[in-house]
Amino acid sequence: MSLSAVDFSAWLSERAQHVEQVLARVLPREEAVPARLHRAMRYSVLGGGKRVRAALVFAAAHACRPALSTQSDAEREYAQDLAAAAVELVHAYSLVHDDLPCMDDDVLRRGRPTVHVQFDEATALLAGDALQPLAFDLLAQMPIAPPLIVQAIRDLAQAAGSLGMAGGQAIDLESVGKALTQQALQQMHVLKTGALLAASVSLGGLAGGANAQQRSALDAYSAAMGLAFQVIDDVLDVTADSSQLGKTPGKDAAANKPTYVTLMGLAQARAFAGELHQRAVAALNPLGDSAALLAGLADFIVLRDH
Repeated sequence: MSLSAVDFSAWLSERAQHVEQVLARVLPREEAVPARLHRAMRYSVLGGGKRVRAALVFAAAHACRPALSTQSDAEREYAQDLAAAAVELVHAYSLVHDDLPCMDDDVLRRGRPTVHVQFDEATALLAGDALQPLAFDLLAQMPIAPPLIVQAIRDLAQAAGSLGMAGGQAIDLESVGKALTQQALQQMHVLKTGALLAASVSLGGLAGGANAQQRSALDAYSAAMGLAFQVIDDVLDVTADSSQLGKTPGKDAAANKPTYVTLMGLAQARAFAGELHQRAVAALNPLGDSAALLAGLADFIVLRDH
């Protein structure tokens, strides 16, 4: 299950460029009425980001390629493209809304002014509102069996709703200034961050034709990696600067929000991320060498510096 750093980096860069092209095609044209809203949607989605969630879709699908399939290569690739674009659209919507003055009130995202700063608050709200249904429109077009389409839509809907991102954000807002236990903090981030990462892996499995054993391995992997992603985010909020992050650092501390760093300390938070990393990689054992890309993403997520 080994993959050279150079090969993985090239694959990740190629996938990011590829999904950028897919997103540019599926988003409404800038000149289409209402043009200002469509410009804001394209601004919020295109031109930045690591595309980790899309990469998880592609890597999970690669890990689960069935020996026999009724799908053509073109159909499998199209299904993966739609799933990858869908999770990136939901992620972009969540960032637009998280940055609003009524939420985190941030002015910088991906090294650029946030959408409500670049346009206005009402347009930003509508842009996020419009990105979310577009994601489900894409999933409904996947060239896979109808029951799998239904499952994909349910997986993404649950990841985005009150038992996923929206619920995690609500807990986050309610927790400002409070001292949370590690269990409570973990519950918040399983919903706020981990749910969409897990859905990305799940959708990749559905698009790639995963069987029950493969889905079980993917679930164990994504549970560990979703949490590790947030632990590292908390670490970087303390250790990185805005040029590295592409967003305002130190916001959590300034807002007196509970994080893994404030709860555990920097060294222990890093050690915890390392434990989660090992757990995620071990979960991939049943998938064999086909899971090399997922293992590479685990390394990338935990070892990243921005």
